[in-house]
Amino acid sequence: MKTTNIITSVLVLAGITAKSQVAVGKQAVTNTSVSLEFANTENRGLVLPYITDKSGITAEGSMIYDTTDHKVKYLKDAGVWVNLSEDDATSATIGTADLSIQGANKTEQSTAKTVIGVNGATDTTNGILVLSDTNKAMILPKVASPHLNVINPSPGMMVYDTVKKQLAVYNGTVWSFWKP
Repeated sequence: MKTTNIITSVLVLAGITAKSQVAVGKQAVTNTSVSLEFANTENRGLVLPYITDKSGITAEGSMIYDTTDHKVKYLKDAGVWVNLSEDDATSATIGTADLSIQGANKTEQSTAKTVIGVNGATDTTNGILVLSDTNKAMILPKVASPHLNVINPSPGMMVYDTVKKQLAVYNGTVWSFWKP
């Protein structure tokens, strides 16, 4: 009994003090400043959650695919959403995405949550995927010319374009490219 308690205590302590780093589709992250990193892929990206009511989302830095206007957005300040999808008010760039295929026969688990990082055990931020480290970043999937190589992109997809060296987001109709 005593041995079991000691082993349990050691495992709990190790879990609390461990720094989480996650590599998806590869063996390890490239360096210690990475919290979440995806494998280099030819034609896949990160798809953001589809949100119909963003009023309950308050964590700055949250990123979503807003199904009300079919745009990729992030929360900059309390209540101020910044559009990352191209929008010049033409039907070609506003468009609509057919989301019926994406959510067919699926039910949402409203309590689903994954926290990656040293603060994972205590982080109370609402979200599906929360990166809780304050000194690590996420590396997006890297795709050369995603507008040419991602055959069937999903609305809300994000990748890093290795050719143009910039963020690429897909709103269901067109790719938008962001460069500092």
